[in-house]
Amino acid sequence: MRIAVPNKGRLHDPTISLLERAGLHIEDTADRQLYADTVDPDVSVLFARAADIPEYVRDGAADLGVTGLDQASESGGVAPDAASAGADDLVDLLDLGYGSCKLVLAAPEDDDVASVHDLEGATVATEFPNVTRDYFDRVGVAADIVTVTGATELTPHVDMADAIVDITSTGTTLKVNRLAVVDDVLDSSVRLFARPDVVDDPKVGQVRTAFESVLAADGRRYLMMNAPKSRLDEVKDVIPGLGGPTVMNVEADANGNGMVAVHAVVDERAVFSTISELKAVGASGILVTEIERLVE
Repeated sequence: MRIAVPNKGRLHDPTISLLERAGLHIEDTADRQLYADTVDPDVSVLFARAADIPEYVRDGAADLGVTGLDQASESGGVAPDAASAGADDLVDLLDLGYGSCKLVLAAPEDDDVASVHDLEGATVATEFPNVTRDYFDRVGVAADIVTVTGATELTPHVDMADAIVDITSTGTTLKVNRLAVVDDVLDSSVRLFARPDVVDDPKVGQVRTAFESVLAADGRRYLMMNAPKSRLDEVKDVIPGLGGPTVMNVEADANGNGMVAVHAVVDERAVFSTISELKAVGASGILVTEIERLVE
């Protein structure tokens, strides 16, 4: 099975990190290499431009692809599952939680464009003509879509377009170019995509589960401690854990009091206050560790 991943740009490093954390260590990664093996002999990696990855998956050059929803939507149809997917659609298997951005409709601030309906008959410049046409068809507004390959935000200021559809993460570039957001066109993030015919393949399911386990571990910590058995209910009140803490009997303390070992997964944002609360109810030997993967 082959996974297509971005070969460069802002999506490359977090994607490689995800593969590594999921246990798919990439071997022999030389510069300009197009393919690479992983520690799993059944899984290899194809390096490609993020915009080309959807087509590689559709054409069968790869079985899975990691790229933005914006790129996949621009290249063709995207379905939430294999049952609803057309022959040329990609199935959106998993939101990987990074590369978040929006495609927005924006117009010059001084044009007083209050809604998309004010752009009836207007010229709109974009690097995403297919997504843009779908959007204008959906809202019932006729517009002339002009495809550009860069510097989209400049087109309204050189009389090439009345408005644009472009990617934004923070909105800073739009503000610098005196453009105001009129409407959101598409919320995007990096996803794991597959062809409909491979969705039920056991190896695809294995890769998806591995990625899910990495995402589930993010923002969580593993707590281990000893506590008096007599105060276990109080400890449980402090750390309900993931489905309840794991409790194991241990040897009595120096005073002969019964003790238990308590393990739990907690939100990392709660660790600071949780430790103080645990100490207050008699917990000791508290250990906090990171979690690499968590299968729920």
